[in-house]
Order: sequence, then structure tokens, then C-alpha cells
Amino acid sequence: MSDLLTLRRPDDWHLHLRDGAAMQAVLPHTAQRFARAVIMPNLKPPVTTTTLAREYRDRIRAAVPQGLRFEPLMTLYLTDNMPTAEIDRAREAGFVVGCKLYPAGATTHSDAGVTDVARIDAVLERMAEVGLVLQVHGEVTHEAVDVFDREQRFIDDVLAPLVARHPTLRVVFEHITTRAAVEFVRGARAGVGATITPQHLLYNRNEIFRGGIRPHYYCLPILKTEDDRHALLEAATSGDPRFFLGTDSAPHARHTKENACGCAGMYSAHAGIELYALAFERAGALARLPAFAADFGADFYGLPRNEDTITLQRRPWTPPASYDFGTDRIVPMFAGESLNWSLVS
Repeated sequence: MSDLLTLRRPDDWHLHLRDGAAMQAVLPHTAQRFARAVIMPNLKPPVTTTTLAREYRDRIRAAVPQGLRFEPLMTLYLTDNMPTAEIDRAREAGFVVGCKLYPAGATTHSDAGVTDVARIDAVLERMAEVGLVLQVHGEVTHEAVDVFDREQRFIDDVLAPLVARHPTLRVVFEHITTRAAVEFVRGARAGVGATITPQHLLYNRNEIFRGGIRPHYYCLPILKTEDDRHALLEAATSGDPRFFLGTDSAPHARHTKENACGCAGMYSAHAGIELYALAFERAGALARLPAFAADFGADFYGLPRNEDTITLQRRPWTPPASYDFGTDRIVPMFAGESLNWSLVS
């Protein structure tokens, strides 16, 4: 088995960058590995207009380190009151690739999200007409629904009816976490795909509680069972083009994770492709990583595949206990643990 893996430069189809000094701290990790990334709009205040998306994009592009090429692909944050005219403005701008559906209260900075999908049917219809992609955080937020069942209930109550009502709308079911989600995507009509994160390929929910509460393994959607993890790994390594890379790298300052009400999210951008290489190699499917990482997402979004390459080397390295994060520190995935693949070029 070769100790080098050269692949087309990948893209990250689900990324949180935050803003300001925090964004400037984490962006280099992504830009070293990925040519493009779909940027999540859940800032405070959220990115709800094309004008705000343009301003955010300008800040991101200005922060890309010299010598690196990286293109942010922008999204708008859907609200109950978004006008359809904003969809037209987004499409005309050319740099907005889709709109993000956050059910209100589902995750970090989602309090301004959609309270009832029926309220945005006209917006979704217009998105389908102009070719923008709907990116979905797939969880219901009803108090009566168990946190581990929220994705399944979302499929049944929200996503399946939505996909049926809008038969030409392209939909990305983001950061899927369950066997039920895999089966839904496989059985869905054309134009439905899904991203899969490294943490959901590498861990099950036991990791959150191994030896005590471990807040740096807490993310939303939350880690699920070992059976779910196996289903996700099989989907990612199957060569099925409906499944592609989306890290959902979500940086939070260490003190906001390690407190009585810790934030949801795992930071993976520092090893955004190496972690996938580890998961695929463990599954005996390393040869299928390039298509998952660099081909399927671009094809789904109707964008050209990248022409340049990156190279990984089988060379162990240990991510540090923390990285700078503006004036704070951030704890990365695999902090203090050995990773057997490293980026060399």
C-alpha cells in the first residue's frame, strides 16, 4: 500500500467560519486543504440577505493567507419572512449557491430560523425555479421528541413532504447521522443528496460519555449508535454520488464548550481531509475517498471539478491540545491523539 495519496483538490460542502478574529484564526486550516467551501450563514445577526452575504464573502476572501486559493460559496439564512425577491437577488449575484434551513432552535444561532416550513413554500418554489440549492439541518425541535430521534422525525414530518411538494428543488440533507437518513436519501427522487461529517464516521454516542462527560464530542445533530455509524460509513465509502464531504467544522472557544451549558459543535478543519482518510482507510476503502471528497459534491452543485491536487502522506502527527481562536483557544478533533495521514502539499 502506497504511503502517498494524491487526489483532486477537495471541497467542503458544509463549513462554519464564524467572523472577525475567530474567522481569521480558523480559515487557514480550511484554505490549505479545500479549494471551495459552502459557508454557513448562522452568524449573529444571521446572513439573511444577498448584501450581507456579499459583505461576509469579502471579509472571508480578504482573510485568505497569501499563496492560497480559496473560494467561499455563500448561503442565505432562511426565515419565516424571507421575500421571494431576495432569492432573485441571490441568484443574480452569482456567488450564492443556496439557502440554509434551520428549524428554529435546532442548533447554534438558529433562534431566528424557520418555525414552520409551510411558511416558506413560496421561497422554496422560487429557489427551485432559479436553481438554488436548499441545505437542510434535519432535526425537529419539539420538546417531546427525544434528542436521538429528532432526525428520524424530521424525515417523516418535514423532509419527505417537502421533497414531494417541490419535485425540482435540489436538496442537501446536511450532516446526516442515522441509518434512517441514509435510507431516505437512497430512496429519494433525483436531486436529493447528503453530506457526512468526519465525526459521524469515526465516533458513536458512547464517545460523549467515555469516562465522564466529554463536551468536545458534543455536536448537533448528536452522535448516534454504532449501527448508525456503520450505515454512514458504508454510504460514504460506497461510491454512491448522492453522498459527499461536508465537515460541519464548527469552532467554539474552549470556555464555551467546557461549562454548564456547552455549545454544540466539533472543530475538524485543522485535519479536514486527513480525518476522512483515516475513516476510509479503516473501512478498507481509501481508493474511494477522492470521488467522495472532490467529485460528487461539485457534480451535485453543478460546479466544475477542481483541476489542482493535494497530496497526503502516511506520516503520523498529533494535533495539539488547542489552537489560537482570536483571543481564546479552540480544542480540535483528535487533540493529543495520533493521526496517521498528514497533508504534505
